[in-house]
Amino acid sequence: MRFCVRLLVLAALLIGVAVTGCGGPKQAPRLEPKVVAVVAPPAPAPPAPVPVPAPDPVQLLISRSQQHFDNGQRELGLGHLQQARTEFDRALDVLLESPLGARVEPRIREHFDKLVDRISAYELSTLAKGDGFTEKMSEPASIDELLTFSTFDDAPKPDLEQAIKSDLEHTEHDVPIPLNDKVLRYVDLFQGRLRDFLAEGLQRGSKYLPMIQNVFRAEGLPLDLAYVPLVESAFKTNALSRAKARGMWQFMRATALENGLKQDWYIDERSDPEKATVAAAKYLQTLADIFGGDWHLALASYNGGPGRVQRAMKGTATADFWSLAARSRLPRETREYVPMILAAIVIARNPVQYGFDLQPESQATYEKVSLSSAVDLRRVAEWTGASIDDIQALNPELRRWTTPLRYPGYELKVPAGTAESVKEGLAQTHDAERAALNWHTVKKGESLVTISRKLNVRAADLAEANYLTTKSRVRPGQKLIVPREPTTLLAARTDRAVPVSQPRVADARDAVPASAMVSAAPTRQSSETNRLVYRVKRGDTLTSIAQLFNTTVSALKSWNARVKGTRIGVGDRLVIFATQLPAGTR
Repeated sequence: MRFCVRLLVLAALLIGVAVTGCGGPKQAPRLEPKVVAVVAPPAPAPPAPVPVPAPDPVQLLISRSQQHFDNGQRELGLGHLQQARTEFDRALDVLLESPLGARVEPRIREHFDKLVDRISAYELSTLAKGDGFTEKMSEPASIDELLTFSTFDDAPKPDLEQAIKSDLEHTEHDVPIPLNDKVLRYVDLFQGRLRDFLAEGLQRGSKYLPMIQNVFRAEGLPLDLAYVPLVESAFKTNALSRAKARGMWQFMRATALENGLKQDWYIDERSDPEKATVAAAKYLQTLADIFGGDWHLALASYNGGPGRVQRAMKGTATADFWSLAARSRLPRETREYVPMILAAIVIARNPVQYGFDLQPESQATYEKVSLSSAVDLRRVAEWTGASIDDIQALNPELRRWTTPLRYPGYELKVPAGTAESVKEGLAQTHDAERAALNWHTVKKGESLVTISRKLNVRAADLAEANYLTTKSRVRPGQKLIVPREPTTLLAARTDRAVPVSQPRVADARDAVPASAMVSAAPTRQSSETNRLVYRVKRGDTLTSIAQLFNTTVSALKSWNARVKGTRIGVGDRLVIFATQLPAGTR
């Protein structure tokens, strides 16, 4: 029995062990993902570096030369002749000084020839603009064009009369403004077809009005009259009418002289805003006194002349402008002129109400420099750093490129802050170099007419430049002022030495017979040869030029392939290689 019990215990133990070994579901073995190393394909070998071409020395040289030429163009555009000359000189010098050979390497030779041609063209252009005789351009006076609009297609807008009436009730005018059909129609015209004209004139006039009003206030004149130039000239200082009235206030020559404005070959003070305004104030006051303070009659006589208005008054026994106009006893221009002025005053006094949005302009500030002799305005432009246009705008009374000859103490206006620079420039410049002027000594048997023909200038210009008339007699030994060609200010210098390391014109050497080689092309051993750029003058021939430089006509032609036959023209440039410089050549 005890044995059986032990067997049962043993069996139970065995069963427990078996159950313990199989106590849960058998898990499947865990499979780790197999990591496969990805091997990148080998990088392609870098391409062999593309060889950078070496900079083309010829192109670099041409670019440097062109940069100097471009700088010269810019300075010339500003009227800075001295600085333009320096840049043009340098444009040629960088080619001549290069060991590449300005006359050997084809591209450099082509560029060099083009530069010489272009500089010569600029010189001719400069001569045409500023030869001392050419008067600066004028603009048509607005009054001529305005009077063509004196006929009206449509009646004024219905509400315009009420708008003007309301404006007049709130705006005090010191010149009577009648609300009649003529004034209404011109206000309507200025708001319509002539709107752009009036807006431009008001804008331009904003920089002059403070000065004009100050002058009129000091003279006790109505300030409304400050707007007369709006119709006369649109405030243009260089306006010139068909009747030859000039300036902002459109003075005729005789009237200007009567009221203190100077005029000669060099200046016309009718174009000076301040001087002309003072003269206008004087003249308007004179007219007011003639017509008993009636400003409508005074304005009519400003346009048509006091004598004509007085004759019309005498013929009709009336002293009212509107009655004279209604009877057509005044010229049409004068009949239209007065209502046109009054309409312009109405709008100018209150432009916003009439639809004009203006941005006032400020007048340029300036200083004055007293001059002891004539000065070329292009010199002044260089000294001040301003453009020639800026200098002329400050001095609109100057008719030409130079200040007056016989005007001791003439005051030139220059941009604010530049007066000292101008004084320094004057101190460093000889009187003879300040202006493009030259002197001619009268010889026995000469007259103004024969001299003008010899110098190829107009006799009237030559006479007026010397404060003479064409009928004036001149005596032997008398000195006359003659404008000198300003190209002397621009022309490139002529004494450029040829580098000894190169034969500049080997082809020219071969073209000239050895027996003729007096001073032809330079050689490697020639260290005293100079390359010259000679400008042909009136009377020059190839033979005379060859003799001047101790060379031959054949050599001249070989150095200047463009010369065909023996024909050369005044102003042409000739390249010359000379071992001996003529007297007076720098």
